[in-house]
Amino acid sequence: MALMLPAAGAFAEGGDADSGQRIFNQCRACHTIEAGGRNGVGPNLNGIYNRAAGQRENFRYSANLREQAAAGLTWNDATLTRYLTNPKDVLPQGAMSFPGLRQPQQVADVIAFLQRSSTPQ
Repeated sequence: MALMLPAAGAFAEGGDADSGQRIFNQCRACHTIEAGGRNGVGPNLNGIYNRAAGQRENFRYSANLREQAAAGLTWNDATLTRYLTNPKDVLPQGAMSFPGLRQPQQVADVIAFLQRSSTPQ
């Protein structure tokens, strides 16, 4: 079964990182994004862009995410687009309660923000 996704970079290229930062504020209840920031209910997301899933130290990931990480899940434009649109599409038994963003521009903006916020680990 083929899944049609935008070309890599399609969302991030059209995204506005400043708008993405404002949208990301709703994620701050569970996630931090600052370099060296703490994990919360969810992991710190600094450096997540183009990083293999499940790599944040001292965070207890769900079994479903650990399985997907072992299978090679990487947080790139395509996987972030799918996840931010419908987290259960990527991690059906994942622990995150967020239902997803419905507006493609919001998805693009958050990806642009995550990309900008990624620093070398």
